[in-house]
Amino acid sequence: MAKEKNPRMHKKNRNVGIVGIGQTEYSSHKEYQNQAEMINEGVRAALADAGLTLADIDCVIHGNMELFEMVHQPDMWHQLGSGAFNKPQFRITTGGTTGATLVCAADNLVASGMYDVVMAIGFEKLQEGHTTGGITNMADPLWFRHLQTGALTATTATRMIAEFGEERAKRASMRYRIMMDKHACLNPRAHRRFGLEYEQMDELMNTSPMLVGELRLIHMCSQSDGCCVMIFASEERAREITKKPVWIRDHITVHREENINIFGLKIPETTHRVAARKLFARNHITDPIAYFDVFEMYDPSSWWGLDWLREFFLLEGDQHIKMLEEGEWDMDGKLPINPSGGVISTNPIGATAMVRPAEAALQIRGDAGPHQLKRDVRHALASGFGGTFWTVLMMLEKELDW
Repeated sequence: MAKEKNPRMHKKNRNVGIVGIGQTEYSSHKEYQNQAEMINEGVRAALADAGLTLADIDCVIHGNMELFEMVHQPDMWHQLGSGAFNKPQFRITTGGTTGATLVCAADNLVASGMYDVVMAIGFEKLQEGHTTGGITNMADPLWFRHLQTGALTATTATRMIAEFGEERAKRASMRYRIMMDKHACLNPRAHRRFGLEYEQMDELMNTSPMLVGELRLIHMCSQSDGCCVMIFASEERAREITKKPVWIRDHITVHREENINIFGLKIPETTHRVAARKLFARNHITDPIAYFDVFEMYDPSSWWGLDWLREFFLLEGDQHIKMLEEGEWDMDGKLPINPSGGVISTNPIGATAMVRPAEAALQIRGDAGPHQLKRDVRHALASGFGGTFWTVLMMLEKELDW
């Protein structure tokens, strides 16, 4: 008789728990700190949260976009603040997804049995470099000359307007933006907190400075300084360290490198949808909107954020816009999106994608503070996104009951 296959199709060598989370306040300038000092603030907060010392850390993972800050191999200098001296250390850079890749790497290092306790550090201090200059220098000057706006693009806005009509699409994008600001205003660490109201929708749609096409300044994420640190431990150690470990159930990475459609051919399936389809299938999630209690999504602009909800939840037609219009993505809706305020409010690039699972884990623990959801959060989803259509998607759980 043939041996029955594992119905889950995916199994870790060891379960891994998030046991410590530390974040600095995020702002446009941190002139009172250098990079190592800012990182030290995040490290101290994470160690205190976990009740650990540097002696308990087996390995350190460090990540940022060094091209944006013009400092080569910053992890060497940052040992003054990270505490990585004389410890195994890895440096990771995968663009906007860097923070999420750090989480995936930490999870893999612990699950593999190489280390029992791993600390991951994501940060950015953008006042010392030039982000757009760094991005545009990575693109071919001939084939990709239309992308020399850096991270600014209006293609999603143009496509949504063509699909749903100009008035509905513009209002939906602005409604999403105001929703994110309302969430950010509850988060004391968030960078941009404007106090926007839905009554301002028409004014903002018409008066915010235009960047590219229908992408306006109000739609776009900020450039932030800040650091996020997370500590991961094997199941045995996690249960010793904290009474509220958050378990990493699974994660997936999908990317398309430089295959960008500029010739009007059929648009391929997005990496968001591919990642969601595969991740949900191997974990037997048939109704993700019903299953998950919160989603911390990497949303660089309100146009992308709204559009990507359709992809991540495998929706069709205008279902994602209807849910927005009916308030089902709000803090008290069916599935809250970004209670933290999302990337639109806070964007320390090397840490941005780590803030997503960090905030999701805080929601599961019940420790998010003023932006804590009022419901019991047991199942959380978090995503990261970066250049070359690189998507990371991960599932976090309150209990090991899958």
